[in-house]
Amino acid sequence: MAADGNWNLTMTTPMGERQATLSLKSSGSTLTGTQGAEGNTGEIFDGTVNGDNVSWKVSITNPMPLTLEFTGTVSGDSISGEMGIGPMGSFPFTGARA
Repeated sequence: MAADGNWNLTMTTPMGERQATLSLKSSGSTLTGTQGAEGNTGEIFDGTVNGDNVSWKVSITNPMPLTLEFTGTVSGDSISGEMGIGPMGSFPFTGARA
């Protein structure tokens, strides 16, 4: 599937750009995998895939406990979309296949 594989993400946040790694695997419309940043890795959850459209959530603890909600589109070897940070709003992310 288009989303399957490893990705290097750049997320624009209120604290500047952050880098993350993402590993995705799709099965039907379900998306699973892991996302890591700054030495911490967590399982993604509530992941879905519909054609080139993907969405998932990941819980982080650093710099504060939050659930990040990603919605994006895969186009070949690139991925882009929006990352929701709860009450702080939504911010863009981009990524390239690793």
